[in-house]
Amino acid sequence: MAEVETRGRRRDARRNEEAILEAAAAVFVEAGIQAPVRAVAERAGVGMGTLYRHFPTRADLVVALYQHQMDAAAAAGPALLRESPTPAAALHAWVTLFVEFLITKHGLADALQGDTERFGALHQSLTDRLVPVCADLLHAAAPHGAPVEAYAFLRGIGNLCIGGTAPGYDPERLAHLLVDGALVSSGS
Repeated sequence: MAEVETRGRRRDARRNEEAILEAAAAVFVEAGIQAPVRAVAERAGVGMGTLYRHFPTRADLVVALYQHQMDAAAAAGPALLRESPTPAAALHAWVTLFVEFLITKHGLADALQGDTERFGALHQSLTDRLVPVCADLLHAAAPHGAPVEAYAFLRGIGNLCIGGTAPGYDPERLAHLLVDGALVSSGS
């Protein structure tokens, strides 16, 4: 009986953690990374104690969200290539996910309050995980050779996302224009 209760609690804990991460993504996109964590808890439908039990500090929440979204983006690339009608459509869909990820993470350095080692490790993880995924998508969408390397392409998208929440600025639209330009110049 205790094992069933423990598994049930673990399942509830995972469900709560997932709800908190999804809520944090939405709240941070809408209000910025410095939004009150109370808003995250309310949106997730959990109490503050539950939020703090999973993520004792804002930095812990932000890092977990960053890792969660990075894992999702890494897994999405191959899935989109399998499921999309064309490789170009897969690349466009993945770029939408990547832009959302980048907009959510703006302010990450501030949230880590000078923890440059932790920030550096996250950046390295992003490079290690997402550059190969992007390279595969670019290669599939531009079989005659992409006009840009995946790392440079991701940096370009990242630069477009810097002003991501400014009124009248649409980094996702600009990122898709970049994709279209890359595909046209590759002859695809």
